[in-house]
Amino acid sequence: MIKWIYKYGLVVLLLNTILYSIPETMHTIAPSIFYVLMFLTILFLLINPHHLKEVLFHRSFLFILLINCLNLVYFLFFDDIKNQNSLEYLLARFGQYSLISFSVYYNFNYFKTDFQDLLIRIIVFVVIFSLIFNPFIFDDRYSGILWNPNMLASISVIAFSYLLIKNSSKSNMDYFLLILLFIIAISTGSRLVIIGIVLSFIFKFGFSLRNFMYSIFALFLVLFVVSTDLNTSINRISSQSIFNDRTLQFQLALESINDKLIKGHGLSNYSGIPEIVLGEEYDGIIVPAHNGYLSLFIQYGIIFGTFVLFIILWKSFEVFNFFKLYEGHIKFYLFLVIYTLISANVESLITGINEFHTILFWFSLAYLSHSKFLEDYAD
Repeated sequence: MIKWIYKYGLVVLLLNTILYSIPETMHTIAPSIFYVLMFLTILFLLINPHHLKEVLFHRSFLFILLINCLNLVYFLFFDDIKNQNSLEYLLARFGQYSLISFSVYYNFNYFKTDFQDLLIRIIVFVVIFSLIFNPFIFDDRYSGILWNPNMLASISVIAFSYLLIKNSSKSNMDYFLLILLFIIAISTGSRLVIIGIVLSFIFKFGFSLRNFMYSIFALFLVLFVVSTDLNTSINRISSQSIFNDRTLQFQLALESINDKLIKGHGLSNYSGIPEIVLGEEYDGIIVPAHNGYLSLFIQYGIIFGTFVLFIILWKSFEVFNFFKLYEGHIKFYLFLVIYTLISANVESLITGINEFHTILFWFSLAYLSHSKFLEDYAD
């Protein structure tokens, strides 16, 4: 059981984020799986402390260890230690980071050869079920069987990018899936679709002004073709509601940071704008900041937030600089890192707990970091 959790716990954790996005399971099955998985991970660590030194203190995962230490120091000295939500975040983050480290360390070859195909099959399964139970993809922002169209956009773009970037020759099924995933991604009306697809073409064919312009032109051409009304497409990505108005959310996020510039609002405020800034009328309602970097500073304050951000950017630059000319699965994982760093400007990525995209980001960083270590010390 312990070996199974260490090897495949990350896969269960990642797939459970999809259950969190299905209305019928997000309040029942998904939370139960998550809490059991986190409990078992921490329990197995306590009864097998040698793994702390062997894995969690491994050089490959030094950046994760540093963030865990920062989280603990922040919680003990700057956060409200009586806040149960902050404690849960601290433990959940530690559990997730541990699962990621164990999975990469003990199951490296699986994530090198088989994991990507499993990921694509699961995403395609979600897309097909979405089309069966909700076939009206152009009536509004399409979300399929998921509650949030941005989630569907994220997973469909990730699957599309892998099929495009992978080295192996493409079958007719691959081309069919590329077209299907492209249409589904566009129908969600998400801004990140354009970013992800353009970036995937750059990773596949190399960066040049011509390739960049071709990608942009093709995307906007498809937008005109698949949309029955141009105004509908425009309305999909704009709204005056506080829940969708990104300019207003940006201003509120900056106000939140300024409100507790040094101390931050605590680990529990990892994805939304604090109620103290929104007002009492939003009591119990989470209004997202829609910016991962601003969310870091809302959560940690300017000092700890800067340290965490520096660690993320330092590790991302290190693996990008080392693997930028590599192909195959390495290029796909590198794409996930860069795509997340760019997307975090318009979505609350990096800081979340049960987010498919965020977990893939941290996994990709850990995998690439360990890959670099293995190559550095191959002899």
